[in-house]
Amino acid sequence: MTQPKKKEPTQRRPATMKDIANAAGVAQSTVSRILNDAPLLVPISRETRERVLAAAAEFAYRPNPHARGLRGAPTMLLGAIVRDITDPFFAGAIDALSLEARQRGYSVVLGHARERADEALALAAVLEARQCDGIVIVGDMRNQPRLMEDLERVHAPVVAVWHGSRHDGFLTVNVDNRRGIEAALNHLARLGHRRVAFAGDPVLGDIQERQAAYEDYVSRHGLEARDGYIQHVRNSFSSGVAALEALMGLSEPPTAVAAATDVLAIGMLHAASERGLAVPADFSAVGFDDIPFAPMTVPALTTVRMPLERMIKAAVEMAVDKKLRNAAGTPRGVRVFRPSVVVRRSTAKLERR
Repeated sequence: MTQPKKKEPTQRRPATMKDIANAAGVAQSTVSRILNDAPLLVPISRETRERVLAAAAEFAYRPNPHARGLRGAPTMLLGAIVRDITDPFFAGAIDALSLEARQRGYSVVLGHARERADEALALAAVLEARQCDGIVIVGDMRNQPRLMEDLERVHAPVVAVWHGSRHDGFLTVNVDNRRGIEAALNHLARLGHRRVAFAGDPVLGDIQERQAAYEDYVSRHGLEARDGYIQHVRNSFSSGVAALEALMGLSEPPTAVAAATDVLAIGMLHAASERGLAVPADFSAVGFDDIPFAPMTVPALTTVRMPLERMIKAAVEMAVDKKLRNAAGTPRGVRVFRPSVVVRRSTAKLERR
């Protein structure tokens, strides 16, 4: 006897509001008002509401973000553009942003700007096409002027974090870079260091502010300002190595360095070890960021810590919270957070030399 042919399983299409309306025995408009929590001109009974919600759960209904955006409802999508996802600091920031967004019911659409202008330029259009409720820029993107111009034109709040001084077109969440560098230099000065160098990437807004704070502090407090004590390098571990090699090659090398980032400082610690320098007996180093690697280096890195989670929370609030908007619907506010020095083993009192 011939067995009946088994029917091939078919992929189930996404459920629609019409499916839920048919299952619950109500009008599609009723389903829409209940699922979107819209204001009701005519009261809906508790029994009807529960029946609609049960049908939505049974169908595993998920709203279409694009359709929600066309109706003017929140899409529950948050756009994020990160300058460099390979940077340990920004990797931690994106993780914190994803967690904060998820706690608010948002999904994150992530774009990586990298160093390529063509890729960066496409991000604004992609995020706007996805109907994001807000966009967070993580890191300074001002070396991509066309991207910044495009972001100024998107129809969603844009918040820039770790962007340096305020950009006229955006809300900003930033750290007090001057206070952070001054705290690091105060720590080194109390330990007796007078020959203190600085290393950082001069292209980036945050780093420009940190270098300016360093130069002002050296001038005001009479530290020794020598040629070569400011090292302009890219923000990478290998650049930290190169910076220390250059500093140690000077006729009178510094006894300490304030690195603009932990990445650079960790590169310097590695270079010092390769040269046989004892840190901190021969050379003290301070970083900036307090990335997860900082307490794990040998010796553990003294650094300037930023309240990363609080800064990310503020950025997400400014991007999506309607209560923070003015009468015109535009988000308001510029937030600056205070950093603090975390003293570990990479700095010590200078023995007179």
